[in-house]
Amino acid sequence: MLRVLSYNIRSLRDDRAALARVVRACAPDLVCVQEAPRFVLSRWQLRRLAAATGLRHVCGGRATHGPVVLAHPAVEVLARREVALPRTRGLHARGLALATVRVGGQELAVGSLHLGLRPDERLRNVAGIEAALDGVPRESLLLAGDLNEPPGGPAWHALAALGLRDAYAVAPRGPEPTFSSANPRRRIDAVLVGGAFTVHGCGVAAELPGVRGGDLARATDHLPVLAELHIVPR
Repeated sequence: MLRVLSYNIRSLRDDRAALARVVRACAPDLVCVQEAPRFVLSRWQLRRLAAATGLRHVCGGRATHGPVVLAHPAVEVLARREVALPRTRGLHARGLALATVRVGGQELAVGSLHLGLRPDERLRNVAGIEAALDGVPRESLLLAGDLNEPPGGPAWHALAALGLRDAYAVAPRGPEPTFSSANPRRRIDAVLVGGAFTVHGCGVAAELPGVRGGDLARATDHLPVLAELHIVPR
């Protein structure tokens, strides 16, 4: 079973110990992080976060303007890319952290993304992501992150057109809203998977042993989305 976590960590501005406890309790193989530290001492902060959660930093951070991929030490990393997406003038820069990994003998591509605040910007972000994915097999592709819009929005449809399915819609497990952690009302974070994945469950990781409500509220302003997946051999 492959466990993938998507988590917006708000530049580690909140309770880092609570954040580390939440991630450890989720026991992920892969973590797609958004809003990782990007400026002074960012690489050092990412290394500390990885060490505190029993993971390793694979790619992303400053070069991708926030998105990061972390992995369990048992995950074999085959390739990594840090993509800066075309920037919309006057708006925050966006990027894609993309890695090719092997887990349990199966190869997949995993990407962490954080779409923009405006609808038109989000569609341009997805177009840039599609261009960056040229040559990446869509069947074994997994993208996860903060989409900044609820399901049914234009960016969701654009990502679905890439051959990706919303893991929560396939097999919902746990609460649905991901934002905000203090008053969750909207689902704007997602794990999206290609056709090679069987989804066993996906949702906010609020009901796992070791995940405490107080930690979720203190760790960051988003809630973590955990997906349990199986890669179907092709």
